[in-house]
Amino acid sequence: MGMVGGGIGAFIGAVHRMAAALDGEIELVCGAFSSDPEKSKVSGARLGLPAERVYGSFEEMIKREKRLEPGKRMQFVSIVTPNHMHYAPANMALQNGFHVICDKPLAFNMKEALALEKTVEKTGLLFALTHNYTGYPMVKQARQMIRHGELGAVRKIVVEYPQGWLSTNLEASGQKQAAWRTDPQRSGIAGAMGDIGTHAENLAEYISGLRIVELCADISTFVPGRQLDDDGNVLLHFENGAKGMLHASQISAGEENNLNIRVYGEKGGLEWHQMEPNTLLVKWLDKPMQVYRTGVGPLYPEAQAHTRIPAGHPEGYLEAFANIYRNFAVCVRAREEGAAPDPVYLDFPSVQDGVRGMQFIERVIQSGKSAKKWLAF
Repeated sequence: MGMVGGGIGAFIGAVHRMAAALDGEIELVCGAFSSDPEKSKVSGARLGLPAERVYGSFEEMIKREKRLEPGKRMQFVSIVTPNHMHYAPANMALQNGFHVICDKPLAFNMKEALALEKTVEKTGLLFALTHNYTGYPMVKQARQMIRHGELGAVRKIVVEYPQGWLSTNLEASGQKQAAWRTDPQRSGIAGAMGDIGTHAENLAEYISGLRIVELCADISTFVPGRQLDDDGNVLLHFENGAKGMLHASQISAGEENNLNIRVYGEKGGLEWHQMEPNTLLVKWLDKPMQVYRTGVGPLYPEAQAHTRIPAGHPEGYLEAFANIYRNFAVCVRAREEGAAPDPVYLDFPSVQDGVRGMQFIERVIQSGKSAKKWLAF
């Protein structure tokens, strides 16, 4: 693996590296860790990489890695930069024969997202997007229960992602994570709805197996002087006629990362909370509530395949993240060996999921600013 971004002072880059390393399937061999060549050099040295494999720019990294022997060069690129720097390295990597795994959202805007989708289709290379919450075993259990009709036809979906860390003007203090996420030049047209609202949208579609077809959004910016939204409420219509609500907020004071989802069908409903990820609650019309736990059977094979350790030993955020990296690595290896991977490992978010996320961002912001509230999605 080669990495773009994630140098000194970055948050998500370290998370990606830990996730990639967890299963022993992936080795970090090179990187362009900052747009500042000296900072990239220092970052690479701290990670124990040889100086000749630490680059001053992603362009240099891709060009020089391509010239190395197949057994030595990187096999894929991990992109962990702010949103405005996703497209260029991803597109260049694909054009030069490297698979790509990229942080979300897919790109800075819809134009870039569609262009990247075309590049993936043209090259036929593998592309994964790190909507990491889809990696939890109980999320996969929920998805399979709905796919197998256990809840009957889905009627209602409620998904929420409240945080409180941007309840004050934190970006004015120079805090790096707050600064770029609230900057339209780096984040894009959305703040909270792009950063965490897309996670909620992706989780709703992933678990339910249904696409959102129409939405109506109320978008707010509560902190004075902030340039992008920090709170949003969205009504959703799904393709089968189901209705839903999505709430994403970064000014919900006291909240941590309280992503949660409830899905209700004709026969029963299910409930999952990211802060208690090993538990899935299933509620029925005509029998007592059931509590499913990670690693405790019977579970669907898709849930079992993404569980590493015996029940009662908590698996969380890093393990869910690692499931995406592990699945991607298995598929890269199978591709290079000319083999077909086990279908269970094909389960990672794709470039198409990224395009859906960008469509969601654009429609939500458009609806939030328009007098015409209901928009097709």
